[in-house]
Amino acid sequence: MQRVKLGGSDVEVSEICLGTMTFGRQTEEADAHAQMDAALGAGITFLDCAEMYPVNPIRRETIGDSERVIGSWLARTGNRDQVEIATKITGPSQVANNMTPFDSAAITRCIDASLQRLQTDRIDLYQLHWPVRGSYAFRQNWTYDPSGQNRQQTLDHMHDVLDGLAAAVKAGKIRSAGLSNESAWGLTRWIDIADDTAAPRMAAIQNEYSLLYRLYDTDLAEVAVNEDVTLLAYSPLAAGLLTGKYQDGAVPEDSRAAIDKATGGVGNLGGRKTERALDAVAAYLKLAREHGWDPVHMAVAWQLTRPFKVVPIIGATSTAQLEHLLPGLDRRLDKDLAKAIDRLHKAHPLPY
Repeated sequence: MQRVKLGGSDVEVSEICLGTMTFGRQTEEADAHAQMDAALGAGITFLDCAEMYPVNPIRRETIGDSERVIGSWLARTGNRDQVEIATKITGPSQVANNMTPFDSAAITRCIDASLQRLQTDRIDLYQLHWPVRGSYAFRQNWTYDPSGQNRQQTLDHMHDVLDGLAAAVKAGKIRSAGLSNESAWGLTRWIDIADDTAAPRMAAIQNEYSLLYRLYDTDLAEVAVNEDVTLLAYSPLAAGLLTGKYQDGAVPEDSRAAIDKATGGVGNLGGRKTERALDAVAAYLKLAREHGWDPVHMAVAWQLTRPFKVVPIIGATSTAQLEHLLPGLDRRLDKDLAKAIDRLHKAHPLPY
């Protein structure tokens, strides 16, 4: 497993990250420990979490449970110096902060709480899960309206939060800072203010990115290349669509779609499961077969061909799923397959 640095920071991580958002709910503690053991054995040292996890669904009473599972694993194994841990402060739309925007005081309070749950003295990457001014992530791009934003209020908020992050870095509680579900304008402003105030520069941005969802490819990619920011790509398998398990009307038991339906949702994977998306998946599955690839490995390997820094975040609800993923992660795409993927992208643009 190759190693990469997050942006311009001194934090070095594995080129693939293990996501932990199901730990403590869909993934019971013993299985989660087995997953982290297996990932570390395969060279994956980078773990991503958030205070609001586990998901599916998000509940006030389970907030922090995924961090607690990581903490119990660290305590059991003594592996803290062998891994890099990323976590996030919850955004204003979520229950962890009582539906209120976070500020520097919340940053301090939530970092301390995460450190306690994780049973560690430091967080390698601390991320802002959602912009307080709003976001176009999770299918909000179709109706996105930034006209109500107050520029000065946003800039004042950024100054305040960066003060909190700078204090945490100085105290040795975090090593680097990052964003999630951010825009090109937001990323640029965070960096500009950090440069002006000697606060920590954003080293990474965690946004959705997959063969089916490529909003990052233009403005955000340009900012990231010029400002040396690494994309942490969540949902590289499009919430499981790219595995093919939802084709032909299938809804596997214990899948995300099945659990969503069972808990009162509509089971469309957060708006991802559309007819156009299923058509696109069929095309990618066919392409993978023609080139002798497992579609899961092709979807992850494609990310590493992009013309910007990217670390895909893989996730699995069970050790068996992870064991299917791990063997193909060192395989690299050839140019012919990469070009064929480009052609399919043009034929199936933004299918959800």
